[in-house]
Amino acid sequence: MMKLIVDVALKELSLKRAGEIGLDELDDGATISIGDKTLVLTTDSHAIKPLFFPGGDIGRLAIAGTVNDLAVMGARPLAMACAIVLEEGFLVEDFRKICRSIDATAREAKVPIITGDTKVMERGALDGVVLTSTGIGVAETLVTDHGLKPGDKIITTGTIGDHGITILAHREGIGADVDLRSDIAPIWGTIETALKVGGITAMKDPTRGGLAAALNDMASKANVGILVREADIPLLPAVRSMSEMLGIDPLQITNEGKAIIGVESGRCDDVLAAIRKTRYGKEACVIGEVTTTDHPGDVMLETVVGGRRLLESPIGDPAPRIC
Repeated sequence: MMKLIVDVALKELSLKRAGEIGLDELDDGATISIGDKTLVLTTDSHAIKPLFFPGGDIGRLAIAGTVNDLAVMGARPLAMACAIVLEEGFLVEDFRKICRSIDATAREAKVPIITGDTKVMERGALDGVVLTSTGIGVAETLVTDHGLKPGDKIITTGTIGDHGITILAHREGIGADVDLRSDIAPIWGTIETALKVGGITAMKDPTRGGLAAALNDMASKANVGILVREADIPLLPAVRSMSEMLGIDPLQITNEGKAIIGVESGRCDDVLAAIRKTRYGKEACVIGEVTTTDHPGDVMLETVVGGRRLLESPIGDPAPRIC
């Protein structure tokens, strides 16, 4: 996907910037400069199978995902747009359920849906629904995914792999036998709390490609090394066991209610304590730190047996259609 975007889309587009952060940065969103205000704009399309699953559905996924893309750039969500493409024959009651979920998640995030669009395509074209959500927010403290500095600590706001493993288990018909739920949640409240403490240097939404892709992206953009400790990465027992059963690395699987945060070492304890008091940050923990290295851009994993290996981004998508 990244190669397709970089080699095709970016090369064919000429006007890619309306503020400090533009399309070339490939961050979670981009900025628009209006006077002394920094607005952040983000958009995302969602194609997930199944549409309804333990912990959420495509409606909650779209709203929370867009709120979170704004949040990790330091932006308080102001408003959203939502476009829905339905397949001919899609059940009206299921459409109503998705709309209710969109509304409930938007109310939780305190962000209004102010415009949108709906289309219907012929049967067999979509396999259900594709939902695109666009959000705009205002950033008092703009944060990017490329601001890490040597000595920074790396925080995850909660357990890893919950969403992707839940979807895969549900597809295989074994979700009912284990205690698995997607982590989909709008986490602006958690991020806002961290920003108020200060010391935040970089943030990333670990969706497609999971923790591994997010950390590699942050390391390569900042030209630094990252060391993470496998023993400190929080995994639910059900996620760990199901990952082994499915042959999927949970560090390379999508999360939809978490953030990866780089924070100055001296502020780390205060930021962590504040995050843990929020609704979606109770299991936050420090998983590693930014290092000086002869190989900038690398992410090293210190394994539970004491060795070290490269933690690489997944080659291809280990679990398509889960976000």
